[in-house]
Amino acid sequence: MKTVSCQIQSLSSLTSHVYKVLLKPSEKVDFIAGQYLNFVMSDEDKRPFSIASSPNSDLIELQIGAFAADSYPMQVIECIKASYESGESVTIEIPAGNAQLRTESERPLLLLAGGTGFSYIKSMFEYLAEQDSQRQITVYWGLREESAAYELEKTIATIGKLAHANFIPVIENVNENAEKPWQGKTGLVHQAAMHDIVSFEAYDIYLAGRFDMVGAIRSDFVEHGAVLEHMYADAFAYI
Repeated sequence: MKTVSCQIQSLSSLTSHVYKVLLKPSEKVDFIAGQYLNFVMSDEDKRPFSIASSPNSDLIELQIGAFAADSYPMQVIECIKASYESGESVTIEIPAGNAQLRTESERPLLLLAGGTGFSYIKSMFEYLAEQDSQRQITVYWGLREESAAYELEKTIATIGKLAHANFIPVIENVNENAEKPWQGKTGLVHQAAMHDIVSFEAYDIYLAGRFDMVGAIRSDFVEHGAVLEHMYADAFAYI
């Protein structure tokens, strides 16, 4: 991994609990879509975050979910905010991870994420759109509630550039009393995928989300025909 200093280009809110960070590295960085970086708080404290941007982008995008005031990710947001206001640089280590996009494969792709795990698959489908990929690509994004969704129109537009791709957001808990009730798929995101696809045997599958979620999905997907050698997730190294 390379240690690189970055300026904070911008810090904004995607939802009440999710922040978008754009970093401008001091030098060209190389990574493969689907890898992550370590945000260096100190020599002994390095925190991993998926890279949400394509490897072709000049800026590095992070999408950080932070819910509690002094939580692990909120401490990073506070560090970023202080650096942004002072103009000081931050330090990252890049690249990391072994669950990157296998660019040599031509198998159909299933990209599935829960919550801010979306950043992991976003890097991939943005890259694939830039490459004008002709692969069959199905993207599922699972969210607890509709208010947790962000940049849906941008995602629809990006995936719409791909010749053979579909984007399916899935909301777990729908508010039936909302003024405009959710019209899309509901329930658990991986069950929606299993309902839509007869067998996963032919697919390269990339997963991101909470470790317990990814572990459960791995078991269910294998029963649905998925081949372990063609399933990828950074969480697999820890579960």
